[in-house]
Amino acid sequence: MTQGTWAVVVNWNGGDANLRALASLDQEGIGAERIVFVDNASEDGSRERVAAAFPGVRLVANERNEGYGHATNRGIVLALEAGAEAVFCVNNDVTFVAGEGTLERLLGVLGREGVGVVGPRVVYAREPGRIWAAGGRMTYRQNLTDLIGHRAPDAPAFQREHAVDYVPGCTMLVRREVFETAGMLDGDYFAYHEDVEFCLKVREAGFAVRLVGDVRALHDAHHSTGGGYNPARKYMMAVNTVWFLRRHGTPLRWASFLLFDVLSLPFAWLLRSAKGEAAGVRAKARGTLDGLRGRRVTAESLRRFARA
Repeated sequence: MTQGTWAVVVNWNGGDANLRALASLDQEGIGAERIVFVDNASEDGSRERVAAAFPGVRLVANERNEGYGHATNRGIVLALEAGAEAVFCVNNDVTFVAGEGTLERLLGVLGREGVGVVGPRVVYAREPGRIWAAGGRMTYRQNLTDLIGHRAPDAPAFQREHAVDYVPGCTMLVRREVFETAGMLDGDYFAYHEDVEFCLKVREAGFAVRLVGDVRALHDAHHSTGGGYNPARKYMMAVNTVWFLRRHGTPLRWASFLLFDVLSLPFAWLLRSAKGEAAGVRAKARGTLDGLRGRRVTAESLRRFARA
């Protein structure tokens, strides 16, 4: 059943996490010959290690860091040209548990009439008893969305199948017809919110987006950009929140964003300063301002925070 499925994995200085991710895909039934590995100009030797360990992968070496969306789209196009009926977009910090049959279960749901995108519940790789996300929902409050169940103990409530607003792009299985009808990811987001935008387009095109909560993926969250209140992550999310609202905002949505996301920044400053995370609040404020000024996230954004 997995023979028509290809995987796309994007790397930017992912180290040996890539090797674990590719081995896990092989265990799920997607061999190296059906994996497109897109490297965003890594400088840590990780691309070379993948080429040596998995010589059968379709390796794309970008000359610069194009961001997650553009790089993923490169891989998707190659997979579709090779005849893929479904494309599994998987972050290089995601693995699966041997014997659980995660991909087979996802394909079973994707094969239903009208279903376009599916994803498993995602738990923390280092705390597998805790939920990272059981799908996502739109709120138009902080960061626009909620990861359902985020940081909650894993429980039966998260282990069911149902419709969601979006499934996180860290592990997202997509039917071929979806790309042909709704298009690709929006690479201009660079990183963060492109999965939200994509699933919105998918639902507008008439396809269902479903969480398959009875199977799971293990996510070593935010491997590339840190995690939590990391300044690079908060900056990119803030910029892209504004750009999402530029496209899809209504007066009510903008008002909700300003009330819950912008006006709450002074309170966030007080709370996060006590935890030593004030830099993340400053980065979020800067990102919001830059988004309102019409600026986009670029590779230089990551470099700037790396130097800070």
